[in-house]
Amino acid sequence: MKNKILAFALVVMALLPSCEKYTDITPTGAVILNSTEDYYRLVSFPNRAYFNGNFQYLVDDQWMREADVIGQNKNINIINFTFDEQADRVSLLTASTFYERAYFYINRWNTIISGIDFTDGEQRIKDLAKAEAKILRAFDHFLLVNVYAKAYDPGTAATDGGICIMDKYDLEAKPKKSTVEEVYRFIQKDIDEALPFLQENPAGPYHPNIAFGYALKAKVHLFKREIAQAKEAALKSLSYKDDIFDLVDYAQKGGPTAIAIVPPNNPEILSYMYMTGNTEMNFAYTNSISPELRNLFGNNDARFNLFFVSNSSGLADVLAGSAYYNIRANRFFYGTVGLKTTEVHLMLAECYARENNFTDAVAILNKLRAKRILSGTVNLDVPATRKATMELIVNERRKELLFGFNRFFDLKRLNNEPEYAKTLTRTYPVIRTDVPKQTYTLAPNSRLYIIPFPLNAMKLNPNLRLNTDEKLPF
Repeated sequence: MKNKILAFALVVMALLPSCEKYTDITPTGAVILNSTEDYYRLVSFPNRAYFNGNFQYLVDDQWMREADVIGQNKNINIINFTFDEQADRVSLLTASTFYERAYFYINRWNTIISGIDFTDGEQRIKDLAKAEAKILRAFDHFLLVNVYAKAYDPGTAATDGGICIMDKYDLEAKPKKSTVEEVYRFIQKDIDEALPFLQENPAGPYHPNIAFGYALKAKVHLFKREIAQAKEAALKSLSYKDDIFDLVDYAQKGGPTAIAIVPPNNPEILSYMYMTGNTEMNFAYTNSISPELRNLFGNNDARFNLFFVSNSSGLADVLAGSAYYNIRANRFFYGTVGLKTTEVHLMLAECYARENNFTDAVAILNKLRAKRILSGTVNLDVPATRKATMELIVNERRKELLFGFNRFFDLKRLNNEPEYAKTLTRTYPVIRTDVPKQTYTLAPNSRLYIIPFPLNAMKLNPNLRLNTDEKLPF
């Protein structure tokens, strides 16, 4: 009977398109799941998406067209783009697709972890399924805590408000909010328990592999500034998979118009997941980059020349120096949310820089740039200081890890260190002359970097409250 109940619960989780809160689910169909193999197959979840619309414009890399800002009713995008700390963003965030989907996925992983031991099947498959579910559960908690809480600060993490940890399948749970330290401890426990069982070549591209597991471990340690552990994990990940797709050669062969690179054929990708869905990059107006980032690319970078358009006013403020991503997803899969090998290389470079090993740090950058820069200066000189070396690394991260969460997370974590903190400024509008120009500023310690929990989740769970000093409307 217990097995049947768990199987039914898992059926519910497998088919739901959305959920109203992280523990409130309405079944829409039924499939019989009885075997260990059924549970293992459930780990594979194509088209898993993490919508970043609540915070995508709180960075210096993205841009909004003047037509979408000037004269428009204030919405969360405009509030974030203009760094408006006085606006009541809490009342506008009545719900959050990102929040709901992340906890929906966590409940899916929890049902696998809780239910598979009650099935008949090989213990090897049970261990593998639980390991894959745990590494994905760790990933989802990592995203959540870095969106809704302060970036990890060793001095304050034990008291900084975090998120609710969901460590078991429970439809009625109203968990307490854990601290940032507690959430990271939970994440690291899941990773460490998963790693011994993950495979180098799992059953399909939507099953996490061991290179992904060690890459996530490296990222968590790096965000905690545990540099020795981050370096060790990055090297371990790269020992399994270290591909860098040669965009220079790709450009010479005609690029996306001549050769399609689609899932699972991009050798850099460690985990296939998306911001909005597997056609997300088709919507160029949401993927406009700022004049600052466009200038950072220069004129000889394949990452820009192959994928971006800067000479059409249809979807970007071209006269402002903006540009937009212009390659359909069925021509080239560009990883935005999940981990990829090039990020692991860049994490390793940062570890070397933080250890004052500037030569090895820059060697990694030059190895990457050799497959990115079409002409002109490929190899960077080795700086004399850690700050200058870190600036080179951050610049390469901005050009390599576009859209998704990466720049938002990097600004948050680096803003905790005065040496690397950045005050963002944006003068706007650039083109129109009938509207007075204003300069908008985002300080490194701005509360805007901590996204409010959606109102519907806080109304349903009285244990969940904001990590900022903003007021609730109820």
